[in-house]
Amino acid sequence: MEQENTFTELVEIMTKYSKNDGINNTKIDGLHCFKMSELHIRLPVIYRPSIFIVAQGSKQVLLEKEVFQYSQGQYLVVSVDLPLIGEVTTASQNKPYLCAQIDIDAQVMNEIAISLNSKKSLPSTTDKGIFVGDVNNNLMSCVLRLIRLLDTPEDIPYLAPLLFQEIYYRLLSGPHGATIIQTCLHESNTQRIAKAINKIKIDITKPLDINELARLINTSTSNFYSIFKKVTGLSPLQYLKRLRLTEARNILMSNNIDVTRTAYLVGYESPTQFNREYTRLFGTPPLRDVKSLKYKTPS
Repeated sequence: MEQENTFTELVEIMTKYSKNDGINNTKIDGLHCFKMSELHIRLPVIYRPSIFIVAQGSKQVLLEKEVFQYSQGQYLVVSVDLPLIGEVTTASQNKPYLCAQIDIDAQVMNEIAISLNSKKSLPSTTDKGIFVGDVNNNLMSCVLRLIRLLDTPEDIPYLAPLLFQEIYYRLLSGPHGATIIQTCLHESNTQRIAKAINKIKIDITKPLDINELARLINTSTSNFYSIFKKVTGLSPLQYLKRLRLTEARNILMSNNIDVTRTAYLVGYESPTQFNREYTRLFGTPPLRDVKSLKYKTPS
């Protein structure tokens, strides 16, 4: 009953600060309210390291063939930049999907993780940089107190940083703490791959240099392939393709640029290959896909 009342209040406050469908930024840096009033088409998005806590409705994200479903009372953690395809699966005009996105401050999270992990050795396993967990009462209380600050903006500069730290602590000391600690420590394989991902993202038009990326994180080429796939669920080449195709879709949606030029802008040398890989990932050729998206996507 207590958690039910908590979600009711959370929905009320988030509704007040979610005027439009899509991402609604708030006065609190690092806190965003996502709203969707209808079942949503599958959209590719580069998910940045964040915690996504569902207040109402449900959603799923796809990473290759793996599906991660989460609904009210659950959260999704993404610890490295991942090209995912998201789809809201439960929503309506009367009860829209509502989700609080809390950006992960890697430095603060790492400091808390080091403190909690100080008497333990670093886990030898490499976990995927995404998973779903259940929200317990302690975490829920903290999230609600953070959301409440939107009603008292004068308190935000003083209390929001403390609440972010408490949220990180609740996650790291909770049932999934060991997994999160493993993914956020600087020495972990997850953070080493995050460093390689940042290098890839600097210029997605450049061909992959696997040897350079392996040297960057001080490992062999074969081990780099292995841990990259474990963390992201994709091979380095698949990851780069996803980045390029997601960026291409964004360009086609927001600019009056033709398909051929878009293909070159994101690093493809062959427009034919671009069309083929775009169709394979998104199900329809670029022009037809973008026309459909512009018709369906809320403004």
